Amino acid sequence: MIALEKSGVRLDGIQPLLDGTVPACWPASEIPGGIEWALEAGGAIRLAIGQDGDTVRLDVSASGLDEAPLSLGLRFGAVRGVRRYLRNGYHSWDGSFFADPGAPAGDAPPGKEPTLGFAMTALVPTEPQGAVILGFDRHDRFQNRLRFGGDATAMTIDVETLLDRTGRVAAESLFVYADPDVETALIRWSDRVAAASPTPPRIPDKRIKGWCSWYNLYAAINEENIREHLTAAAHYRDTHGPDLDIFLIDDGFTPEMGDWLDVKPQFPHGMQPLLGEIAGAGFTPGLWIAPFMVGNRSRLYVEHPDWVVREKATGKPLIQMAFYGEFRWHKRSEEYYVLDITHPDAEAYIRRVFRTWAHEWGARYFKTDFMFFGAEYGPDRAVWHESGLSRVEIWRKMGAIIREEIGDALWLGCGCPLWASVGLVDAIRIGRDVGVKWSGDQSAESLLRDQATRNHAAGRLWQADPDCILLRDRFHDLTDAQVTSLALLAGLSGGVLMTSDHLGELTPERAKLFDALAALDVVECRYPSLGNGEALIVQRATLADGRTLELRLDPETGASRCSDSAGAIWP
Repeated sequence: MIALEKSGVRLDGIQPLLDGTVPACWPASEIPGGIEWALEAGGAIRLAIGQDGDTVRLDVSASGLDEAPLSLGLRFGAVRGVRRYLRNGYHSWDGSFFADPGAPAGDAPPGKEPTLGFAMTALVPTEPQGAVILGFDRHDRFQNRLRFGGDATAMTIDVETLLDRTGRVAAESLFVYADPDVETALIRWSDRVAAASPTPPRIPDKRIKGWCSWYNLYAAINEENIREHLTAAAHYRDTHGPDLDIFLIDDGFTPEMGDWLDVKPQFPHGMQPLLGEIAGAGFTPGLWIAPFMVGNRSRLYVEHPDWVVREKATGKPLIQMAFYGEFRWHKRSEEYYVLDITHPDAEAYIRRVFRTWAHEWGARYFKTDFMFFGAEYGPDRAVWHESGLSRVEIWRKMGAIIREEIGDALWLGCGCPLWASVGLVDAIRIGRDVGVKWSGDQSAESLLRDQATRNHAAGRLWQADPDCILLRDRFHDLTDAQVTSLALLAGLSGGVLMTSDHLGELTPERAKLFDALAALDVVECRYPSLGNGEALIVQRATLADGRTLELRLDPETGASRCSDSAGAIWP
């Protein structure tokens, strides 16, 4: 039996994993460069161990199996010396946060589930400070999953590559290393992912700034109120000076999910003239779409029921999301299915949608939503038109189609796989919708939790989008101090800076705050207390002019203080 030890964290009790469980096998035997487990059912699983500087590389492979595996990996059956660990989420909305060893699954929704993570984890040792990283570097072929168990004395960690019966019998490479600083350790992981990605990260040359319709108008949009906000945004830009560029029409202009070339009666002239007006006002026109979503009452599904993914057990459409009660989400559909992008006709359709929006309607900024729809299930549950592809290969197929059809237009992924999207999207949402209250589901809680734990990838894998900041002085349940704190936390990050509020109705104080944030040229944003369990969120932004701004925020109350290098209150 072998064990790994880094910075006081000991990874012991190593066993092979096949299809999510430890298979019946003989005791491990040493082979050149690693160990091997002979399986009682026939075949073997090998672990190759390599060293590159301070980093250990672990490669798991199998041979002689009767059937291609669903997953392959390792179990660390006794992990000791860990004070906290990072539960790293897979997509925009499922959360990244530090948890205590032995934290139970409970009845939390997926975004708050401490026992399931993806891609990597950071183990904060009991002594000394810093972190030990267990992380995969490739995310363009397969999903990499981590499961946490055990207790406070000895954790268990399962690390697996979901091979989805593609025929491959080797997991992605797992890397283990330590660093005396938690955030630096995470940054090293992001840099490794960037270097390993076959499509280099797309990092916009400048900060994405602008206006989005959702958090003010929501789905109640029409030509008249979009024009009203366009006029207000242009006047604000021209009189206040912030270089706002994007003007995004969010969800609400299409009749059903899937019918992307149709528009509601509230837009009697169609989208092309309206996007032309946006461009004429000096903005980059943007549109919202959820390309994997197909509503059961959409014309697309009625005419092409064979274009959606099927449930293996029943042969019926796989229901990704359902609304059976009163709430219908401003559509008529009760069920939402997944567009089968492996079907040639479905592929041709979605290509035509993006080609039409980009080259006929004039959209140059795309917000694609609910993107996790295409990456949730493997062949044990989902039946796609083309078999033999992993869930990530299928997702990347959609991603490649979008990028090919929109060219160099800006693309923001929302509800989107964080790691599979590298090299395709320009920016990505790093938390749930910001909401209009301080705590609970769909609130400020996600931003307070997820921005710091995902900051390591910002500017390295994509531009991070903390979501729109609220500037209005009513129609929410936040105090003035909480509104200011959230705006500062998002604005100092240096990522996407958007608002949805009527820019002609801001109070002088909120306008001053927005102007100050829009004028910032953030070179680097860091969270020096990340992973240490401190009560306050500490955010430190380094500016191009050499100044440093530090925000200290109490996540319980929302009280905060932002000061510059000289200790003066900012702004």
